[in-house]
Amino acid sequence: MINEFFKNISKIPYEGPGSDNPLAFKYYNPDEVIGGKPLKEHLRFALAYWHTLNGSGQDPFGVGTMIRPWLSISDPMEQAKARMRACFEIAEKLEIPFFCFHDRDIAPEGTTLRETNKLLDEVVEYTKDLMKDSPVKLLWGTANLFSHPRYVHGASTSPNAEVFAYAAAQVKKALEVTLYLDGQNYVFWGGREGYETLLNTNMQLELDNLARFLHMAVDYAKKIGFKGQFLIEPKPKEPTKHQYDFDVAAVYGFLRKYDLLPYFKVNIEMNHATLAYHTFQHELHFARINGILGSMDVNQGDYLLGWDTDQFPTNIYETTLAMYEVIKNGGIAPGGLNFDAKVRRGSFEPEDIFIAHIAGMDAFARGFKVAWKLLEDKAIEKHVEERYASYREGIGKKIVEGKVGFEDLEAYIIDKAEIKNASGRQELLEAVLNRYLLEA
Repeated sequence: MINEFFKNISKIPYEGPGSDNPLAFKYYNPDEVIGGKPLKEHLRFALAYWHTLNGSGQDPFGVGTMIRPWLSISDPMEQAKARMRACFEIAEKLEIPFFCFHDRDIAPEGTTLRETNKLLDEVVEYTKDLMKDSPVKLLWGTANLFSHPRYVHGASTSPNAEVFAYAAAQVKKALEVTLYLDGQNYVFWGGREGYETLLNTNMQLELDNLARFLHMAVDYAKKIGFKGQFLIEPKPKEPTKHQYDFDVAAVYGFLRKYDLLPYFKVNIEMNHATLAYHTFQHELHFARINGILGSMDVNQGDYLLGWDTDQFPTNIYETTLAMYEVIKNGGIAPGGLNFDAKVRRGSFEPEDIFIAHIAGMDAFARGFKVAWKLLEDKAIEKHVEERYASYREGIGKKIVEGKVGFEDLEAYIIDKAEIKNASGRQELLEAVLNRYLLEA
């Protein structure tokens, strides 16, 4: 195990709910077996490189605050390699099995794409060597198609064909890197794939070009032998006012229209769900019932703020309902739970990186156990089944089986004097959930 940057922190132990040690797990025991699999295989946690290694704490009103040992290294390439070593040290000490990155997270950008690729190759080769002696694997890679000024009007949806070409070349390289590092997934996050005003936008061409771009990616993945899962990450509003990937439903409709459903699933972020005026459970549920739930970026937002705050997830109510959907999905593999989260600007000491991840891992471990018990007992499911019991017999059964039409239904209902509904028992079910949260 690397022990270079956090020498005062050893491997994080599991000490149980009674522990008051901030550097110990209370609910996450990675080797605890539930349903025939250890918890670490159910949850498949991942470290987000961009926030954990690159985050400075800078915001629109102030400079960075983070104390990070590698920031004292002045040479950009040496600092890049140091950050990668720190990534593996953090992941191994937390027993996080995966990490995720954008291409521009791990290596500096040159003056041309050729120069940039050369710098990237050097860091990737260095990463490959680190992986030989580490259990930490790559969950997914992706390309940053939003930070550079060239992407001011989007990438594959840009009105500039040269930008489209550059983005394609960048994704080509990122796919090759993900394959070389044995990444299990590849994520497309639209970033600036949307528009600010229709006064200067050809929406039809932009959507068609986005589909062309994704089909090209599918074709190239087949050519180089990349068999990982392709994922699209829905995100509303930020940074573009009208995002084409606004929510899971929008992405699903797009994939259906352009014959991309066989190749793509979704990577759903909790904070993005709430920005789209949905709950995290809603987005996961919609994806699950439509067969496109692939992976998760786990964080939480501030309900009093209207932007992406990317806080570490600590709300066990929400983690329980999220894991409820994952369990019903049959698991999340080959996806995982990526901590797309950053410590608060005031939590600037190196130790806070570990404390924050422990809090998030414990919250999801606890949520998973509660969700497992809820489903095992059918505590919620039996109420849902009873609520729709009318579709298992009589006229309801005929509706479901497609054996009746409007005329038949009119004949059935026309002389009925009264229709009786039953209570939805929402408060009862919320009380049941609370009981399991407190007792499970």
